[in-house]
Amino acid sequence: MQWLVKLKRLLLLGLLAGMVGCASIPAGVEPSPHDPWEPFNRSVFEFNEGLDAYLLKPVVAGYRFVLPEFVRDGIYNFFSNYSDIYTALQNLLQNKPDYAFNDLMRVVVNTTFGLGGLIDMATPGGLPKHREDWGQTFGVWGIPSGPYVVLPFFGPNSVRDAFGMVVDLESDYLFRLLPDVALRNSITGLRVVNARNTYYEAGDLLDGAAIDKYSFMRDAYIQRREYQINEGRDDKEPLMPVYENPYE
Repeated sequence: MQWLVKLKRLLLLGLLAGMVGCASIPAGVEPSPHDPWEPFNRSVFEFNEGLDAYLLKPVVAGYRFVLPEFVRDGIYNFFSNYSDIYTALQNLLQNKPDYAFNDLMRVVVNTTFGLGGLIDMATPGGLPKHREDWGQTFGVWGIPSGPYVVLPFFGPNSVRDAFGMVVDLESDYLFRLLPDVALRNSITGLRVVNARNTYYEAGDLLDGAAIDKYSFMRDAYIQRREYQINEGRDDKEPLMPVYENPYE
């Protein structure tokens, strides 16, 4: 429970930072109808950027220095295999039994032949990876997204996806239900580092680009979520996935 207490404190700190120092919208930047809370969101975004620059990124740099690439790949594959269990459930809830069967077969193949999920044998074997969560399921059920919101630590969200994320975390065995608290906290920390490692170099590319990073990430998130919920039926390719769920 200590990890949850610290996480709640971090969320409160970020929200306080957003309320105290709402950032102004840069000149020349068109406001988005999806983002009515933009000044507040920009303040939380700046808080997250500072947290990433001074805490997460240095930790991930050490992680990359200490662990060879094949070990990092194994850790990524393990958590990816674990997430396929929940993805299968979400696909069932979204009335996509063929996808759910594919996801369960991925778990069976990778767990059995991939050393407990450390090696991804399913993807090259013709079983594609899917990513589903409660926010997507709520969207498929017709629940509107609501305004765009940036949460401390968790980053881009919508009101619907924020509620979905709470359900994701509360139902996640490794994050919430594993009896051994010390082990649970260690695994959660490793998952956060693993998630940040997946876009380690992408952040540097954005930092060096002559763009409004906040607007780019907001628009990328909104378009990506629409694409995920519609399963690409609008024939639009999503922008690069800047943020991933830190618990996948």
